[in-house]
Amino acid sequence: MAGIAWGDSDAFLDEHPDAYKDIDVVMADAADLVSIDHTLRQVVNVKGD
Repeated sequence: MAGIAWGDSDAFLDEHPDAYKDIDVVMADAADLVSIDHTLRQVVNVKGD
């Protein structure tokens, strides 16, 4: 797992939030390809036991 951000737990194994690019940066980089009509934001994410 060298170089990969992840959380280790007996209850679950999940991706570390730092493993993803910031969506605002991604959308700004793609501004000439897309238009933003709506923005959705995650409220809660529950996984595991």
